[in-house]
Amino acid sequence: MSPPVAPAGWSRWLVPPAALSVHLSIGQAYAWSVFKPPLESALGLSGTQSALPFQLGIVMLGLSAAFGGTLVERNGPRWAMTVALICFSSGFLLSALGAATEQYWLIVFGYGFVGGIGLGIGYISPVSTLIKWFPDRPGMATGIAIMGFGGGALIASPWSAQMLESFGSDSSGIALAFLVHGLSYAVFMTLGVLLVRVPRSPKPVEGAPSVLAGPQVSARSAVRTPQFWCLWVVLCMNVTAGIGILEKAAPMITDFFANTSTPVSVSAAAGFVALLSAANMAGRIGWSSTSDLIGRKNIYRVYLGVGAMMYALIALFGDSSKPVFILSALVILSFYGGGFATIPAYLKDLFGTYQVGAIHGRLLTAWSTAGVLGPLIVNWIADRQEEAGRHGASLYGLSFVIMIGLLVVGFVANELVRPVHVRHHIPAPSKEAVDVQRQQSESA
Repeated sequence: MSPPVAPAGWSRWLVPPAALSVHLSIGQAYAWSVFKPPLESALGLSGTQSALPFQLGIVMLGLSAAFGGTLVERNGPRWAMTVALICFSSGFLLSALGAATEQYWLIVFGYGFVGGIGLGIGYISPVSTLIKWFPDRPGMATGIAIMGFGGGALIASPWSAQMLESFGSDSSGIALAFLVHGLSYAVFMTLGVLLVRVPRSPKPVEGAPSVLAGPQVSARSAVRTPQFWCLWVVLCMNVTAGIGILEKAAPMITDFFANTSTPVSVSAAAGFVALLSAANMAGRIGWSSTSDLIGRKNIYRVYLGVGAMMYALIALFGDSSKPVFILSALVILSFYGGGFATIPAYLKDLFGTYQVGAIHGRLLTAWSTAGVLGPLIVNWIADRQEEAGRHGASLYGLSFVIMIGLLVVGFVANELVRPVHVRHHIPAPSKEAVDVQRQQSESA
């Protein structure tokens, strides 16, 4: 399936809403925790078991993005959005069947495996197209779309909670909520499928640089360069640091101030989680847009260097000052979101637009790794410290020191990034031929 080429006079500002319709939908993944308590109660699951659909979904996100990236580049954004729509919505429908029949393995398979494929393909589906439409502001363009993934839970979380309250939190109520999710997201994502367009030429905006300007590197060649692996380390370290707080945010802030004169209530901890989600979303558009002004390497120096300082502030003064703890955590989560949104533009700067979607997909395996590494570090160390008789902020001191070390590793990796050697570049005539061939196939 080839996307229609934009007619003359088509506004490029119609493309970000198409991307947002997909990312706001798949961003529901961050609201999975709403379904955990009802599933545990209705199906007799442990907390570890109820987390399986989400964990498998994140793993499949990275794998499907890595292995499907080349297909996305070859077939175009409309094909990718359609695949994402089918898989993501089908995952909910299978989960609805699993809840209705009380077959939990079907929920794990539906939401985690099938839906996870939709997550990965949907996540990378608009990236290459947005960069081609906005060669003058690639950081802002990708930030708008990826902001939707971070903000999807702000819509999905209260919506899901309201449905469970209305339908009931037993297996039939959960099944009905899953069914409504699957059908509603199918309709919403269809808007993106119908609206997406590709530019008619390599220079869609007067005065902007051509998308073919600069080096162009294939995905196969990119993974053989040190630049790719440096960025893999950069992304993995930045995500590990952010998700280490995000995954355990509510119990963490409760533990930090449990032995003080101003303990944190359950509702206040929930409010803190909402603030972190807002910072995550705001960082995706704010910091990625800033990267268009100060450069990609400089913005990652901020993410990693200042992020390490924020962790140090929490470790040293977090348990004695709520403002220090909260503000530092908000900054770290804004860097977490900004790192996701800026990495496609960083890849475009180094490898060009030729197969940037496929390269981005391969790089997202760093997210899958960090999704396991961050929670493992924080939770395992906290459990060991609790077994040793410690409590409060001392449960997290060692894990914060490790996070600081990881961010320093990421900072060094970012400093090692250099322009890609010319031997990896696609010759200019080949680039033009490839572009002409692609435009002809899309017009057919």
